[in-house]
Amino acid sequence: MKLASDPRHAPPGRPARPSRGRPGGLARTLTPYLFLLAPLTFLIVFTYIPVVNMFGYSVTSWDGLSPSREFVGFDNYVEIATRPELFGVLKVSLYYIGASVVQIVLALYFATILSFNTRFRNLFKGVLFFPYLINGVAIGMIFLFFFQPGGTLDSAMSAVGLGGATQQWLGDPEVVNYSLAGTSIWRYLGLNFVLFLGAIQSIPAHLYEAAELDGANRWDQFLHIILPGIRPIVGLSFILAISGSLSVFEIPFIMTGGANDSETFVIQTVNMAFKYYKLGLASAMAVVLLVIILLVTWLQRRIAPDEKVDLS
Repeated sequence: MKLASDPRHAPPGRPARPSRGRPGGLARTLTPYLFLLAPLTFLIVFTYIPVVNMFGYSVTSWDGLSPSREFVGFDNYVEIATRPELFGVLKVSLYYIGASVVQIVLALYFATILSFNTRFRNLFKGVLFFPYLINGVAIGMIFLFFFQPGGTLDSAMSAVGLGGATQQWLGDPEVVNYSLAGTSIWRYLGLNFVLFLGAIQSIPAHLYEAAELDGANRWDQFLHIILPGIRPIVGLSFILAISGSLSVFEIPFIMTGGANDSETFVIQTVNMAFKYYKLGLASAMAVVLLVIILLVTWLQRRIAPDEKVDLS
């Protein structure tokens, strides 16, 4: 039965009615932007506006309490450049950079092992990722007891006959940064592990099957399939590791407060602002650290640019 309302079967001499567009087209167009409104608002209010204010404070002499701020131009930056002790603490970041390399290697190893059929692999995944879920303050308190004289580490070493090797893990300037960097390995290993595991599991399974047919062992599969396939994630992890090592704060601040040569650049900046009440100089130090991180990230991207990986 032919319906007169169908434009294809309209009576002769009567023009067919034009089809109307779908209702709500404007609403569908605006919907993604409405979902972005809340996160963009938080990003602007809590990130971009404070950064702009930080630049403004960095060219003033302000104690953080006075209602007036004296404009000093670039004097704070000149003071930073002429006081080598302010940059001297950046050498502490080298310990954390070394720890980050160890952390990435361990995370890549565990992610590779647990991406294949391994007994209790779900249990091991949870064990490796769990430390990243713990609050940083709690981790600092846990490792304070772990490293204290006669604490968990000393007791464990004495139990296996290594009691003579115990020492002041947080009190010796030659050892303290190794202890703190080791704590950061335990804390952030889970993050890199999850990134690597997700990247490895996104590699098509037929590539492993073809490699096994060709006689490739697990090491060959890692070198020629896994490592090239997750190269962008590895590059991202190194960028996060370097920037995180330059801006280390919570673990050394909680465990030592920066004592015994464990002070980092961020701890020094916080002390400058809230201990010595030089908020203008501290803001300039924060700007300098931001520039250093951006510069290091740019150099990393230039040295090892992202390459499109096609494993299909």
